[in-house]
Amino acid sequence: MVRAFGILFGFQAIGALVAGLTGLPVPGNVLGMVLLVAALLAGAVRVEWIESAADVLVDNLAFLFVPAGVGIMSYFDLIAREWLPISISIVGSLILVLVVTGKGCEIAARLSAGRDAD
Repeated sequence: MVRAFGILFGFQAIGALVAGLTGLPVPGNVLGMVLLVAALLAGAVRVEWIESAADVLVDNLAFLFVPAGVGIMSYFDLIAREWLPISISIVGSLILVLVVTGKGCEIAARLSAGRDAD
């Protein structure tokens, strides 16, 4: 379990370092996840090495959203004033995510079907 969390936090730290050094407008956490996925796909990291920590994090995911919920309540007056642009951006981003995810699944299915035929 210690190794699993070490790997996850290591990739988070590497992502933060890359974001800080390069000045990319992408959060370090996101870069760390991209690097972790690349390492998993390349075989440098095995799923078994991080599975125990990932299971703990997923099982307790609801608790990790509590601070965000409290933060939202702190700005309730601002949200009440700006509800229309917030609603439009939420709906727009939801549609965009659904379209991109659907297209990604179509591409993945097509690539998978091509591999199965070989």
